[in-house]
Parts: sequence; C-alpha cells; structure tokens
Amino acid sequence: MKILQIAVGIIRNDAGEIYITQRAADAHMANKWEFPGGKIEAGETAEEAMIRELEEEVGITASEPQLFDKLEYEFPDRHITLWFWLVENWQGEPWGKEGQPGRWVAQHALVAEEFPPANAPVIEKLVQTP
Repeated sequence: MKILQIAVGIIRNDAGEIYITQRAADAHMANKWEFPGGKIEAGETAEEAMIRELEEEVGITASEPQLFDKLEYEFPDRHITLWFWLVENWQGEPWGKEGQPGRWVAQHALVAEEFPPANAPVIEKLVQTP
C-alpha cells in the first residue's frame, strides 16, 4: 500500500472565494476539482511543500499560511495524510500553469461531491466557516 503525505493550499481572496483546479483526466481521482498542492518531498515540511507546489502549479508565492486542518484518508490502494493550509496572502495571480482548468468559487458554494472524498470534512468546515 502506498503511503502519501500531501500538502495543499486553500487560496482565499478578499471576496471570500476559493481558487480550485481540476485534476487531469489520467490522474488518480480524474477530473475532480481540488485545492492545488502535492506530495511532500524528503526534507520538506508540509508548509514548504505547499508553498513550492503553489508556485509550480498555479504560479503564486504564498506567505503567512495558516494550518487549517490535517486529516488521514484510506483508499483501497493508498493511505494519505493531507495537510490543508489556508492561504490569504500571496504574490501573483493564480492560473493553471500546468494547463489545468482553474476557477474561483464562493467559499459557501463549494460542493464536496465535486472533490475527491478525502476533502469532504474540510469542505464541510469551509462551507460552515464565515
């Protein structure tokens, strides 16, 4: 069984919108929407990985992220630990650097079913948070 550590950024603008991207058609959980991020590499902290991933995937430099949630999820073929960082300060404008679609969505309008199942508790928490 694969064991993965994943760090993601919940990018929230001043209007209370969250920037999400769509997973590739050939990726695990294909075509689902997600918060940008990726695997934590050897020697990286979860925060460092999230900052690196946001630069690589959506072209922004995050600053002052706050840990929003950490959870574990079991798939039949993998066990993942997800670190969710709330990012409200950054340089640049997020866009799909790897060709992936991206969009802003109102925080209260996030739909858990559009995301991989591991995201459901975080989406529920975001929808209920002002």
